[in-house]
Amino acid sequence: PQGLIRAARKSGQLNLSGRGLGEVPQHVWRINLDTPEEAHQNLSFGAADRWWEQTDLTKLILASNKLQRLSEDVKLLPALTVLDVHDNQLTSLPSALGQLENLQKLDVSHNKLTSIPEELMQLSHLKSLLLHHNELSHLPDGFGQLVNLEELDLSNNHLTDIPTSFALLINLVRLNLACNQLKNLPPDISAMKSLRQLDCTKNYLETVPSKLATMASLEQLYLRKNKLRSLPEFPSCKLLKELHAGENQIEILNAENLKHLNSLSVLELRDNKIKSVPDEITLLQKLERLDLANNDISRLPYTLGNLPQLKFLALEGNPLRTIRRDLLQKGTQELLKYLRSKIQDDVTSLNEEPPVTAMTLPSESRVNMRAITSLKLLEYSEKQAAVIPDEMFNAVRSNPVATVNFSKNQLNEIPPRIVELKDSVCDVNLGFNKISSISLELCMLHKLTHLDIRNNFLTSLPEEMEALTRLQVINLSFNRFKIFPSVLYHILALETVLLSNNQVGSIDPLQLKKMDKLGTLDLQNNDLLQVPPELGNCESLRTLLLEGNPFRTPRAAVLAKGTAAVLEYLRSRIPT
Repeated sequence: PQGLIRAARKSGQLNLSGRGLGEVPQHVWRINLDTPEEAHQNLSFGAADRWWEQTDLTKLILASNKLQRLSEDVKLLPALTVLDVHDNQLTSLPSALGQLENLQKLDVSHNKLTSIPEELMQLSHLKSLLLHHNELSHLPDGFGQLVNLEELDLSNNHLTDIPTSFALLINLVRLNLACNQLKNLPPDISAMKSLRQLDCTKNYLETVPSKLATMASLEQLYLRKNKLRSLPEFPSCKLLKELHAGENQIEILNAENLKHLNSLSVLELRDNKIKSVPDEITLLQKLERLDLANNDISRLPYTLGNLPQLKFLALEGNPLRTIRRDLLQKGTQELLKYLRSKIQDDVTSLNEEPPVTAMTLPSESRVNMRAITSLKLLEYSEKQAAVIPDEMFNAVRSNPVATVNFSKNQLNEIPPRIVELKDSVCDVNLGFNKISSISLELCMLHKLTHLDIRNNFLTSLPEEMEALTRLQVINLSFNRFKIFPSVLYHILALETVLLSNNQVGSIDPLQLKKMDKLGTLDLQNNDLLQVPPELGNCESLRTLLLEGNPFRTPRAAVLAKGTAAVLEYLRSRIPT
């Protein structure tokens, strides 16, 4: 209809979906070239009819028609940013598509495509490419050239492998590979550093590359309906919120699979062959949904009842011995209540004094052996103790301890025997004590990733701490630092430095910039008289907290806008 074409000349958008078209009329391709009909008839040139002021077509929707081919004339619309031809009968695409250099979104889903023309790889501005529900069995090797791609949907095709050049898609946020015939994933896809959502549902995957675990931006991972026998470990997936791995052949759920997933809110493992659930599941403090239905689980850690956010727990179809079937049908809250009551029974039996015999040392009852063996936790906190009793360290013997909690005591120094744990300990909490210096023993804990030493009397840190090359998080809040401890600049694994409520007067932005993993820096309530503009160049920072310092600029209004705004403001003030 001429009216549609006229309107499209003004708006730059033309929607011809659902019109039963067998082919695209020639004048659609030539809409910006031909002199319109009205130019020959209408000589009044009213403001509404100035056909020569037309807009180039930027959006063309041809969805839900009966198109079997697209003409090479598509190149006559070089301004197109959106082309939508989903739900047609296309078996191939014209190579001229590669000339639409402004194209940002291309939807060719629900067609009968068997291949993609190489020329498509020239679309360097393409952000969204939807190819799902076609008949693709392979992809061009040059796929990695689409460097600006943010969304790629290849689900429901016949793909058996993925080009290694996918590794170059570093801006990709969503990748859907569901319902194909993939037997493995190339380890290189771990280079997609922006990827938040990866869907590999319903393929033939037997393993997941271990490098996948380094994808720090990943938030949702779907691995349902594959042939997995185990889960990968996820040491870097700190942001992973959802892990769906139901309908596989997973037999073992390890502590290693779980312990790093601090952000996980959904864990779906139904219809597998899991026999037991490790105590470490209680480390998943943000878990809201846990689906373990139809597995081979016979016992559960009662501590599941302590997960603070858990709203949905599915356990039906397991040979549970300790939980009556009628209880399973009463819903999540009743189940959690029951589990919590059982913890209470357990703790009571743990704390009952063993009968004193000639062989019992009076102190042995103080050591929670179960925490050491099953939770790998050595805890002696809130005892107001000036020293940690030797029997705590003696009890460890050959058990590897991962976490030490000696917080809320009256310690004047770090217990020297902590060095005995150096081959296993990765998390140490010495907060709320009276410690005034860091000992060399602490600097020997080479596996340390988390150190909490807030609320002590520290004024400096020794250079020997540089040996803690794996340290990711350090909490030094509420101490007595007057300057930013220089050794921290050399611990390049640091991701979080908390230094609030000290008396820090200055920071060195050039040194900070070298800390390229640093995402969080808390300097609230210190004595910073000025904020160096070069701090704006520390681009890895996601959270920078500066409130409560005596500097004048940036003003509170800028601080309130958040980290990105503060860094941008600081950059604008760097002298050129």
